[in-house]
Amino acid sequence: MVQKNKPMIRGFMKMTLLDFPGKVACTVFTGGCNLRCPFCHNADIVKNPAGQNLYDEVMEYLSLRRGILEGVCISGGEPLLQPHIGEFMAEIRSMGYSIKLDTNGTLPEKLKSILEEGLCDYVAMDIKSSPQRYEKATNSEIPFEVFEKSMEVIRAFGIDHEFRTTAVKGIHTPDDFRDIAKLLLPDEKYFVQRFVDSGNLISKDPAMQAFSPEEMQNILEILSQKLSRAKLRG
Repeated sequence: MVQKNKPMIRGFMKMTLLDFPGKVACTVFTGGCNLRCPFCHNADIVKNPAGQNLYDEVMEYLSLRRGILEGVCISGGEPLLQPHIGEFMAEIRSMGYSIKLDTNGTLPEKLKSILEEGLCDYVAMDIKSSPQRYEKATNSEIPFEVFEKSMEVIRAFGIDHEFRTTAVKGIHTPDDFRDIAKLLLPDEKYFVQRFVDSGNLISKDPAMQAFSPEEMQNILEILSQKLSRAKLRG
């Protein structure tokens, strides 16, 4: 028997009504990431991508839940780092599930390949900060043009999508959101997520705090001057 190439799945949420808009879904978390955002709440799977692989458990669960669950959200880490992520998505697709992909936008060519093959129905891409402060937000020297390319790829395929930013005091200022708004089309879906300290962050910097509800509302007002579909989340 030929051994399947299995992506490294390091976490598994059996049901969510939030992660995949309009779908009753489950969420799987792949191991590893090529960014080191200090506010990332999945430090274990980012820093330690290898470990117990939940692939078999996930596939057994999905086989049993056909007709009950509608979709699968593939998150991370960064799922597109997995060499066999396309095969995994195709297998899920063959079971009748819709697929949502969460990505950090660092791999535009891999993203393009996935979309060309029609392997997902919805893409959520993180915009970590304004272009001039991306390095601080990601602890990465990847040129911002790479992230812009991923945005262009998503738009070119016309796939249902959203862009989103986790707002963190100590990382972001209101001016960052003015600059992020300039990157987006007026009618694109954009969500600003309130930072929550999961207790499992990449960084322990005490300067990182959540914006108050009033401050979040102010950020939304800034965005709404240009973006008709900007919303707060969380």
